[in-house]
Amino acid sequence: MIQIESLSVDGEVYTGVKIETKPAPIVIINGKKGFLMCGYLNMEAADKTEAIAVSISGVNSFDDLLNKVVLKISTKARESGVREGMKGREALKYL
Repeated sequence: MIQIESLSVDGEVYTGVKIETKPAPIVIINGKKGFLMCGYLNMEAADKTEAIAVSISGVNSFDDLLNKVVLKISTKARESGVREGMKGREALKYL
């Protein structure tokens, strides 16, 4: 099953996509310039395509992606002001 949802975060609207896979889902929240992604997705590919991307592991929902800590960031995300250790919700403001 694929779930696409509009998410209101701090007064801004973003698009969340969740794909049910086993053992855990693939979860993404698309920002204005970049995206938050679950740990399943590849940061090296994000850097290769110059995406503004943030990776957060251990997520099963949009709330998890917003409330857990950023572990990896692409080069372009770092240039945008994102730092490891931020919550996803905070990083989304730069995306």
